[in-house]
Amino acid sequence: MDKGRFAVPAGVTAWATAVGVAALMLGTGLSGPHPSGGRELLGCVLLVAGGLATAAFRRAPLGVLAVTGVCAVGYLAAGFDALAVSYLVAVYGAVRAGHRKVTLTVSVSLVAVLHLTAPAFHDGTVGEAMARARNTLELAWLIAAFAAGEAVRQAERRADEAERTREQTARRRADEERLRIARELHDSLTHQISVVKVQSEVAVHLARRRGEPVSEALLAIQEAGREASRELRATLEALRDDGTAPPHGLDHVPGLVERARGTGLRTTLTITGQPHSLPAAVSRTAYRIVQESLTNVTRHAKATTASVLLDYRPDALAVRVDDNGETGAQSAPTPGHGLTGMRERVTALGGRLRAGPRNTGGFTVQAELPTNGAS
Repeated sequence: MDKGRFAVPAGVTAWATAVGVAALMLGTGLSGPHPSGGRELLGCVLLVAGGLATAAFRRAPLGVLAVTGVCAVGYLAAGFDALAVSYLVAVYGAVRAGHRKVTLTVSVSLVAVLHLTAPAFHDGTVGEAMARARNTLELAWLIAAFAAGEAVRQAERRADEAERTREQTARRRADEERLRIARELHDSLTHQISVVKVQSEVAVHLARRRGEPVSEALLAIQEAGREASRELRATLEALRDDGTAPPHGLDHVPGLVERARGTGLRTTLTITGQPHSLPAAVSRTAYRIVQESLTNVTRHAKATTASVLLDYRPDALAVRVDDNGETGAQSAPTPGHGLTGMRERVTALGGRLRAGPRNTGGFTVQAELPTNGAS
């Protein structure tokens, strides 16, 4: 609630309206012809009860419809001649809540009951009794209450639909913006950081191989490159993640193999070494390598067999995917987005990737992912 604004609670408003309706009905009933004695008291009670019942027309619209209808028949039978304002409010509330058929059925039945019972409770001609019944529930007012409830219901429905549409549009735009940022970061930073990281590690390796001292600045660049790669990778994964599915890892590789078999590709999975828990980044990268490799095999290689090898080593995980496709020994692979993405993932972890034709025919993808430097 905004400061400086005065808002009346819904319950207070409902009861104030109900008291107003009850006072209006009681005043109208007592101002016209009415009985005396016990029937007068009964009629007054029914007039007030019908009015007060409208306080619950939002919470229990059908219950209020039934109560106000019974009260209308009761005070007409007691001898009061007053418009059933409380029932009109109940009709409005029930239609607004979506109970159109029930409200129509109850209203038609109430009109019939009022006209059938009026001659039995009132002296005078049948025409006079019918006139009193019409005064209790005017058809024009009944139609107006029904129409008002339907109009408000339609307006609220359109407002709810517009709100849902706005929320969906906002979510879609947020997703699009998140993916755009991820693409921008990927295109502008990933390659450059990978180059810095690889160059610094090569420089450190060559210096140590020659027996030369490695400067602190070079070691700092190497460590900063590793840290930047990890941070950028985590940022990109967070931006690309839509939150609708858990991340896939090595546990899902058997499912990839089964799906490849479902396409007609004879696929085998071999696990060597001692399986142990791996960093989440390594597990996800291994999964993506197998996924992309098998996808390329089924789409482009025209292969009939493929093999997947996961080799658990003490300080690394080796992944190898071979196929017997038609790639020749001398043909160089065309680097596409899939191969580029695999290489970037592996490089970000400080690993190595080799992808190319095999001497015996087919294609191979080999990756070595260190497990001690990943987070």
